[in-house]
Amino acid sequence: MRSLLLLSILAALAMLTLCYESHESMESYEVNPFLNRRHANTFISPQQRWRAKIQERLRESSKPAFERNREACDDYKLCDQYARIYGYNAALNRFYRQRRGAE
Repeated sequence: MRSLLLLSILAALAMLTLCYESHESMESYEVNPFLNRRHANTFISPQQRWRAKIQERLRESSKPAFERNREACDDYKLCDQYARIYGYNAALNRFYRQRRGAE
């Protein structure tokens, strides 16, 4: 009986310490996750947006030719399916490169 009382007291203390909600845990409920459309772009300054556009253009221009071809094939469903079976080179030859003798 004495051990049961001691065990229940320890369980109650453990529950109080582990389930305590501090003020910091309530802060997440105060913030609205949705923004007004007018304030949605205020996170990034215009200068940062400009830099990001330039970096994206540089990445696109410095891509190897096979990567650009592969992306073009991925956008076309028939080419993508053909590439999964026969490989990207065969798919590109079939769908994008002109055949010899044709205009």
